[in-house]
Amino acid sequence: MSEADANGVTATYEETDAERVLAFERDGRTAVVAQNVEGYAMLKVRTGVASDELERYYGFDMALDHAAELLGVPVGSLPVPEDAADMGM
Repeated sequence: MSEADANGVTATYEETDAERVLAFERDGRTAVVAQNVEGYAMLKVRTGVASDELERYYGFDMALDHAAELLGVPVGSLPVPEDAADMGM
């Protein structure tokens, strides 16, 4: 697991048996970007680690934009741990 903090947002990246999970938290709100553990499927955006997906994206930048919108911050405010920088197709 790795973490990054910036601009009032905490990002946590971890790999489970099934997914690569990048979770952002700000002021009690959570936005999650997840991808299958093999790293080749579309990215899912959710409001929690176990929540239903809201949308799917091919591009990491589009998924991050949606996550930022859910948290009410500009996309450039999201810290991305180095381990998660290669997510997306």
